[in-house]
Amino acid sequence: MHELSIAMSIVGLAQEEAERRGVQVNVVHLKLGALSGVVKQALLSCYEMACESTPLQGSRLLVEDIPVVIFCPSCRAQRTLSSVQLFCCPKCGTPTSQIVQGKELEVVALEIQECVPNPV
Repeated sequence: MHELSIAMSIVGLAQEEAERRGVQVNVVHLKLGALSGVVKQALLSCYEMACESTPLQGSRLLVEDIPVVIFCPSCRAQRTLSSVQLFCCPKCGTPTSQIVQGKELEVVALEIQECVPNPV
């Protein structure tokens, strides 16, 4: 299950940024393309496991699903595919392999909270 290694990488990146800035991460925002090869539910489960015993424990992973968008050479326009099984323009039916979006696996934002030092 490669989702666990991906989740661990996401946690590692977020943890590095949190330590660098002296903040706590509450939410990690991720863009996940339909062609990324990652199963969303598996990634969400693995994220919880990857966060255990780290400063990100209790944080959430918010996933934005990114559809596949192709460029149709006949229409000369970008079109969103309704199915990832058929790479044809949904308007004119022309086959295409020009993918504009849909392969994303990208951390795009962190919702953070300032860490308040404990009084001594």
